[in-house]
Amino acid sequence: MITLTSDFGSPYPAAMKGVIRRHTDAEMIDVAHDLPRGDPRAAAFWLRFVLSEFPPAVHCAVIDPGVGTDRDALVVRAGSHVLVAPDNGLAMPPARALAGEEGGEAIEAFVVDVDEPASETFHGRDVFAPVAARIRAALDGGPAASTPAEVSEALASMEDVSPATDPVDLDFPEPTVERDDGRDPVAVDGEVLAIDRFGNVVTNVPGGLIRGRDWVRINGDLTPVAETFGAVDPGDRLVTVGSHGYVECDVNDGRGDGAFDLRPGDEVRIVADNVSL
Repeated sequence: MITLTSDFGSPYPAAMKGVIRRHTDAEMIDVAHDLPRGDPRAAAFWLRFVLSEFPPAVHCAVIDPGVGTDRDALVVRAGSHVLVAPDNGLAMPPARALAGEEGGEAIEAFVVDVDEPASETFHGRDVFAPVAARIRAALDGGPAASTPAEVSEALASMEDVSPATDPVDLDFPEPTVERDDGRDPVAVDGEVLAIDRFGNVVTNVPGGLIRGRDWVRINGDLTPVAETFGAVDPGDRLVTVGSHGYVECDVNDGRGDGAFDLRPGDEVRIVADNVSL
């Protein structure tokens, strides 16, 4: 299958699908087309979380604030998966997640030699969709789930694809953890990674650092820790662990970004309720 992800909204993804359909009858699945505009880091976070649920596929992801510049078009093999994306760091975090236990050797990056596109503003249609379709076509005739070696061989056989020497990488910041003498976490300094459409504020703090707590202070404000939204009254704030495994600052039947006054990139300090720091 081919998955499609972008910040395009509508109708631009339909043009990408039309291009792909001219080259292959592969199943196409939309991951999202309403990701934060021009934000490769937010897209990389969500793709790292979502794409690992798929069987091997070709994943075409276009969040491309550098469209029309000299940034490269990148193809990344991650295990038996292939990601097609602009070379702005977007592809690398999900690639590492898809490679999983196979480690760094399971990731190969390639640069695409791009012909003159029809438009300098719509490389999703003119560059990335055709590349994704041709990669899928190159894999036709093989087993339903090609091995990493077979995928690598298929990519190497494409005339306009060559190994990338220095692809742009993107890492998520690590939180800073303060521990007591018993080595239990008492305070964590983290950062907001993303905010979903419900207003849930996703941080980079691993959920295990708050498990077992009933209350914590978020930037100084005392907030209950709950496993479910329904554990607090509608309109009340809570801290919970999202399905992605990270700490969220949320509101039951409301927006956490407004209640906590947080935006992507903001600092978040989480302190155990019985500690003064």
